[in-house]
Amino acid sequence: MITAIFLLSSTSIYADTSTTDSSKLLCPDANFWGKGMLTDICWSCMFPIRLLGTTAFDGDNFVPDGASNEALCSCQGKDGIPSFGVTAGMWLPARLVEVVRKPYCSPVMGGISFNNSVRLWGGVKEIEDDGSDKTFYNYHYWAFPLYAILDLFVQTNCNAGGLRNLDMMYLSELDPTWNVDELAFFLNPEAVIFANPLALAACTIDCAKTTVDKPMTSLWWCAGCWGNLYPFSGNIASDGSAPRDTSLLTARILSSLHRKALAHKTYGDDALCGGTIYPMLPKQQYKLSTMFPVAESEGRCCHSIGESSFRWGEHRTLPGVGEDYVYLVWRYTDCCLSGGD
Repeated sequence: MITAIFLLSSTSIYADTSTTDSSKLLCPDANFWGKGMLTDICWSCMFPIRLLGTTAFDGDNFVPDGASNEALCSCQGKDGIPSFGVTAGMWLPARLVEVVRKPYCSPVMGGISFNNSVRLWGGVKEIEDDGSDKTFYNYHYWAFPLYAILDLFVQTNCNAGGLRNLDMMYLSELDPTWNVDELAFFLNPEAVIFANPLALAACTIDCAKTTVDKPMTSLWWCAGCWGNLYPFSGNIASDGSAPRDTSLLTARILSSLHRKALAHKTYGDDALCGGTIYPMLPKQQYKLSTMFPVAESEGRCCHSIGESSFRWGEHRTLPGVGEDYVYLVWRYTDCCLSGGD
């Protein structure tokens, strides 16, 4: 039922089945396949649930600004005939992002390596010139529409992208813009505007607002307490916090995929019949929950883009085996429930 397809024509792919302790230090097993696939999920993150434009089941999470307030809706069917229905909105688990030091390492797939490349190794490194730290990680972006997999919430227009299984969608090792900032500039030339102290200082406002409420859409170049969203590359100045560093990279990953038209905006009246292409990151659309190394699965267990890691993440690092991260990406989704497929 769950498939993982790897079509890399220019790369030799094979699984490294070594089970030595040293290999697990470099490529840990996230124990994804098993009860953790259900017990490590932050199920309370799905709330609130909205029906007919009003909140039916409340929760601790916010509803994004601009979410649909319509009660009735219609979508064009396959035969061209409009199908009428009612609106619904909720947070849905949609994607997995694994942020790893070793290239081609996949904690989600049990700690195997698709390729034993010696290039693009990541981690935290000290810069000789000024003694500061620089962080670089590789990433793999997976489709993980959990409700569709469980046949719980599978209407087509409630699942932007249409994927219904666990599938790998993107690997940073094959993308030169991820490790070369100059190449990333061609994807996000507006980064020049925000490379100044004033723009960075504004992110402190976003940090405070996000931590106590929700991200500010007006400061769209900021990732709250995590730092600047630009450039869309894997190189960041580290402050010694692995949860903060990997979360910032996850936000940049989502930003880069939106710019490449590989991610959708899934809320608002224009998204009721399916996701829309949106070149900027809709920060309020996303929440993250950690699945590895220490799962967020109890209480208020998912966090906004930019929310201070002191509230949710600084204790979620394990030396050695817990320095790679797997995040579950939740999307707020508005859709038109019409009784169709």
